[in-house]
Amino acid sequence: MSEQRTTATGGMETAYGFREVGAGEKQGLVNDVFHKVANRYDLMNDLMSGGLHRLWKDAMVAWLNPPRRPGWRVLDVAGGTGDIAFRIIEASRRNAHATVLDINGSMLAVGRDRAEQRGIAQHIDFVEANAEELPFEDRTFDAYTIAFGIRNVPRIDVALAEAFRVLKPGGRLLCLEFSEVQMPLLDKAYEAWSFNAIPRIGEMVAGEGEPYRYLVESIAKFPNQENFGAMIRKAGFDRVTWRDYSGGIAALHSGWKL
Repeated sequence: MSEQRTTATGGMETAYGFREVGAGEKQGLVNDVFHKVANRYDLMNDLMSGGLHRLWKDAMVAWLNPPRRPGWRVLDVAGGTGDIAFRIIEASRRNAHATVLDINGSMLAVGRDRAEQRGIAQHIDFVEANAEELPFEDRTFDAYTIAFGIRNVPRIDVALAEAFRVLKPGGRLLCLEFSEVQMPLLDKAYEAWSFNAIPRIGEMVAGEGEPYRYLVESIAKFPNQENFGAMIRKAGFDRVTWRDYSGGIAALHSGWKL
């Protein structure tokens, strides 16, 4: 299979990293990756981003700017361990209600435990379901967030259409994802780090190198900023913009249901 990035026309549906897999096979393979890394999810993101994912997530929630009033609802997809949802709840001074949805039960178990430890379980629900088939009524949520999860969804266009469906009019999508480095030299350095160091460190620290190899390859296959923005617009969102972080190692896309 080509190692080139996919485009707005698709291609991630059967791309398991650089491997071509059959239709319907990718989801099970991805699920297995996250069962393996669930208890080391923060370590995984630290390896992938050099620890910068924490700052990027803070920036994501700051741009969302959740209101400090009761009744505001956010759906955080592929957020099983609660990283984004916890930040949103605290930024709203514990007024927002978050629903965390993840297809992976192991990730959700970690999130539930953390919510209890933080004393915010009453402000958050955990739902095991597929981003491509959200079990919610139309126009349910004020915001939809997803961080480092959209590239693992086989049918990204379907997931974006579902995001649009469950948002209220005036609702907002925010998607944080690894993207295409925009700075010369940094792109080569990040590529060398990703493909050579991350799988080896994952094997040493977590005892599993293969999940980290898939994650690195999935970043390299994901559409760049402009192409992903086009996919969001195609799903019906308006005022689609994005911000690059750390030279484009990550990008945060925003869109509105108007």
